[in-house]
Amino acid sequence: MITERQSKLLKLIVEEYIKSANPVGSSGLCDKLNCSSATIRNEMAYLEEIGFLEKTHTSSGRVPSEAGYRYYVDHLMKPKEMTGEDVLKLQRIFDNKQLMLSDVITKSMEIISEITHCTSVVLGSNSSENNLKQVEAVPIGDNSVIAIVITDKGHIEHKKLEVGQNVSAEEVKKVVELINKLLVGTPLDEVSSKLEFEIKPIIGNYVKSHEALYQAFYNAFNEFSFKNHMHMAGRTKLLDYQEFDNVSKVKELLNKFDDDKLVRKIEANDSNINVYIGHESNFDDDVSIIKTKYKVNNDEGTIAIVGPKRMDYERVVALLDYIKHNIER
Repeated sequence: MITERQSKLLKLIVEEYIKSANPVGSSGLCDKLNCSSATIRNEMAYLEEIGFLEKTHTSSGRVPSEAGYRYYVDHLMKPKEMTGEDVLKLQRIFDNKQLMLSDVITKSMEIISEITHCTSVVLGSNSSENNLKQVEAVPIGDNSVIAIVITDKGHIEHKKLEVGQNVSAEEVKKVVELINKLLVGTPLDEVSSKLEFEIKPIIGNYVKSHEALYQAFYNAFNEFSFKNHMHMAGRTKLLDYQEFDNVSKVKELLNKFDDDKLVRKIEANDSNINVYIGHESNFDDDVSIIKTKYKVNNDEGTIAIVGPKRMDYERVVALLDYIKHNIER
């Protein structure tokens, strides 16, 4: 579709714009391509004509269009080799045998958010796809227990519960036995409802301090369901980019990050690392999303990076590939 020189020119313009956020002019490109300024301008005009470059109102330079980014991602870019510093930061997480899989994934994605100045998103299996397998409670003080919820897909959630001053360990044990007896096999997002309509009416027959215990477990399951195994880091990182210095745009973007249903749509469809640019993202026309699906035994989900359309695609693709490889090994 385009010549080798035009491909090199497009690659240079995309990569320069990613670094500087300034429209790219013909000066400075001549030496790199070993041709005259007039030739560069003609080639840039052709790339604009076919929709790969756009001219801004504030400069005679050009910036990549969505189609230009798409061609760059599909045909020109090569994933960057990771720096030793990046590898070291992530390897500390993967080598920590004390961490559960969910913590390894979220902590490694938090590091990527810091490294790339983009927003990281982790979407685990939907709570409706996870059935309750077992509940455990470990006393950690006079008024507190750690509630541990295990699903049939091997997902584990834990939460510290304040159960009140007059609640005995024996009463906590009875409530846990009741939940395990009556609610095992229930989809996680239905547990709170069943607690209210099936456990609450009878819990007083077994436990003296039933109100405090019921409320503590009800709140915990409600939170597990609401979380939907969704984790985001660095949602304000995008505000560091000049593309998002418009107040109304910032509010619009932050509202989208707060919309759980919209964020859920970021879910990946396959295990390839796919790049969605602008309107392709189905999230916001001014961002790009790079995402992939991971699968470890029965646990699967999505890891994704949301950034500006001029994000460092080569680096983000390499980082996501590294994380996917390490969590699936």
